[in-house]
Amino acid sequence: MAVIAARDSEKQIFGATIMNRRYRYLLGLAGFFWLAFLGQAFAETVSPQADNRIVLPGSATMSTSDVITLPEGLRKVTSESRDVKVSLQDELIADADSRIVRSRLLPTVTASAGYTSLANQPTAIFGTLQAPVSDRNYSSFSVNVEQILFDFQANLSRYEASRMQFEAKHFGTVSVRNAVGLGFIVSFYDVLEADQLVEVAKREIERLESHLRDAQELFKVSLITKNDLLQAQVRLSDARQRFLATKNLRAIRASRLNNILLRPLSAQVNVQEEPRELVAPDASSLEKSWGMALEKRPEIQIVDKTLASIDLEMASKKAEFLPKVFAGGSYAYQQNSYQLYQDNWAVIVGVNISLFEGGRTLADLQKSQQKKVQLIEQRDKLVDEIKLQVQQATLNMQDAYERIQVARDTVEQAQENLRINKKRYEVSVGTATEVLDAVTLLTVSETNHIRSIYDYRKAEAANYYATGTDLLAVYR
Repeated sequence: MAVIAARDSEKQIFGATIMNRRYRYLLGLAGFFWLAFLGQAFAETVSPQADNRIVLPGSATMSTSDVITLPEGLRKVTSESRDVKVSLQDELIADADSRIVRSRLLPTVTASAGYTSLANQPTAIFGTLQAPVSDRNYSSFSVNVEQILFDFQANLSRYEASRMQFEAKHFGTVSVRNAVGLGFIVSFYDVLEADQLVEVAKREIERLESHLRDAQELFKVSLITKNDLLQAQVRLSDARQRFLATKNLRAIRASRLNNILLRPLSAQVNVQEEPRELVAPDASSLEKSWGMALEKRPEIQIVDKTLASIDLEMASKKAEFLPKVFAGGSYAYQQNSYQLYQDNWAVIVGVNISLFEGGRTLADLQKSQQKKVQLIEQRDKLVDEIKLQVQQATLNMQDAYERIQVARDTVEQAQENLRINKKRYEVSVGTATEVLDAVTLLTVSETNHIRSIYDYRKAEAANYYATGTDLLAVYR
């Protein structure tokens, strides 16, 4: 009976163990599915692969597949470019320098406090008598205020000169922003041009493949020699190599555009061109463009502000030869039980003049005069360079516009030429060389047409830049 009871007990324990294992298995399986469900939901919520978005340093979140338009890209690059940010810091530094100079126009307030402990008590001798005159341990404090009343506008001229330097830095930021914008516009049109050239290369391959198929059919029925077939194959191979070179050019230009936009170099670039009218440039408006450039170009305004700053600095340096009138007030307290008054007030009105300092101020004044002469020469040189830039951009626009008109008709003529030569070749009247030359002529015509269009676009942007026009206002 004891053995049977032991066996029944073992069966119960074994059955309970099996049930515990089943429950554990079911609980583990349910937990696995629950964790998998949470993991998938979490991945769909925060995974960067869910919407193909990445975070660029120093910029807002941008998708690598976003369409890049000229206005949006221009706004981004003129606000987030590293060159613009560096120039903005120069502007902030100049503003801080201006506030430093302004402090000279305000009163100077100083205060001091201390506690003195002497080894020997100060004592005066009166014949055979000795009398202490001060405590051995005492505290003291003082407050002093000083203000220059009149210095022949020396400090005021320094402050106005610093504001001119700040404005010059501001125009420097404007110049950098416009230059960065022009670089982006040129790169943007370079990518668009490369896209069109890739399509032209594709169409050339399709035309050559079509000609090769025609040649193979004619060769099968012995209407042409194998030389025509080999010639078509060689031309097709050459076209495919040029297609690869064009794709590589497009990839390089896309990387350059990504670099300007502070995007990863390998990010996908999808540019979209907004329609803009091709306007014939007015050659008679060159004088007007020169005048606009001399008025608006920030580089000239930088020089003008710097010249004004030098004039003000020279005025402040000349004032150093003259006296300065100042006023001051102070309050001092010194603990001393042997004195009748332990504190005192004082008011001072005085004149300060520098009699001799080794010729430093005179040499500094001469240095500023030489800087002014140098800047005037640099301004004249800058004006000549800006006029040259305006004229070059205008001439480039005229040249590109005329090429557009010529290339537009040439493309239509080249298409008709290819159609005629293909028909003649199909009926064994024309030669394979004529068809291949017609394909080449059509490709060259399309390429010239595309390049002339984007040469015009880039010359147009360069003309806006040369005349000092804000590119953000133009390409809205």
